[in-house]
Amino acid sequence: MDFVLRGDICYSERPERLTTVPGGYVVCADGVCAGVFDTLPERYAALPLIDESGRLVMPGLCDLHVHAPQFAYRGLGMDLELLEWLATRAFPEESKYADLDYAGLAYDLFVDAMRKSATTRLSCFATLHVPATLLLTEKLEKSGLRGFVGKVSMDRNAPEFLCECSAERGAKDCEKWLREASDRFIQFRPAVTPRFIPACSDELCRQLANLAAEYGAPVQSHLSENLEEIKLVRTLCPDAQSYADAYDRLGMLGPRTVMAHAVYPEDEEIELLKTRGVTVAHCPASNMNIRSGIAPVRKLLRAGVRVGLGSDVAGGQTIDLFRAVTDAVQASKLYWRLVDKNDLALTLSEAFYMATKGGGAFFGRVGSFEPGYEMDLIVLDDAGLPHPQALSVEERAQRAMYLSGECAVTRKFVAGQPIEL
Repeated sequence: MDFVLRGDICYSERPERLTTVPGGYVVCADGVCAGVFDTLPERYAALPLIDESGRLVMPGLCDLHVHAPQFAYRGLGMDLELLEWLATRAFPEESKYADLDYAGLAYDLFVDAMRKSATTRLSCFATLHVPATLLLTEKLEKSGLRGFVGKVSMDRNAPEFLCECSAERGAKDCEKWLREASDRFIQFRPAVTPRFIPACSDELCRQLANLAAEYGAPVQSHLSENLEEIKLVRTLCPDAQSYADAYDRLGMLGPRTVMAHAVYPEDEEIELLKTRGVTVAHCPASNMNIRSGIAPVRKLLRAGVRVGLGSDVAGGQTIDLFRAVTDAVQASKLYWRLVDKNDLALTLSEAFYMATKGGGAFFGRVGSFEPGYEMDLIVLDDAGLPHPQALSVEERAQRAMYLSGECAVTRKFVAGQPIEL
């Protein structure tokens, strides 16, 4: 649909600052942004006007890393470290998705919450089970959101009930998923999803990389999240120079790869991520909750690595990506104070950029109101955040990000199409 929406507009063109237009107009034509204007040009005067005067208008947020089957138990087991948390929480829960009835109930909860959130694009993990992953993708497709879904692949170092019986079987199951999802779905496309190297043999990873190339599918996985995990990778891949190099040798790094975490990247790894065009999904809440550490985001950005944000539910306790924005800022302050005084803390505008235009680049021209970007848009009602004096649009946007639980998403569009909230 083509329309004009009026409101107090806030978006990113570059990381250094927020662009704001009080009482401005954003124009959608054929699902794409035609521009933001102080005064509506005459050529758009005949379009339907949606008047959201007094409310904040922002691009939809982009979640680069979320585990759909973990949504049901978010907030539990937060005192555990990664490998113990996987064994006691994640793996037992994910085994339940062999039951399609259970999967349907749990995925309804996830999709409904995601639809009502500020997120418009997401890249998510499912489980090992092809039928349940197809069910999740069907539900997401109907939601109006857009993004990628991956059937998780594992063939070692996990419970038997969550392991492929062989690398060959794992590759065949992945190909079945890719073929069926490619034929059935338009808005949510399949992603190749090796859980991480500790759970995937070299042979499985090589075959998955070949499938990603054959089907033109993106790759999503985890990188350098936890010190014990990194030690395990060194044992499993003794010939690799680093964790990232282990992925690279297996053909898994490229411009359509998103790697979550990168909490402990070595200098050579950072250069490799930049050279290959890999996007890092920074997941600050999860890094804190399961005691992984503080990712050196400033160092990654300074080196030219692409960085977006991920909720990483259920390592992260909420799908509210505004929380990821503010967590990213707060974690970077601790990194500056406790780890490296040369790495200045992130500004809020930089973190917001990562949640919108920066992370949106993984999905295409997404995450901004610049002309030519797909019209992903949210309207926030911040009337529940009164202040004794008048605030600028930027100040209101800052408060809305930090106090997002006290604001309501009242309207949402994805590629110009309205989403029922």
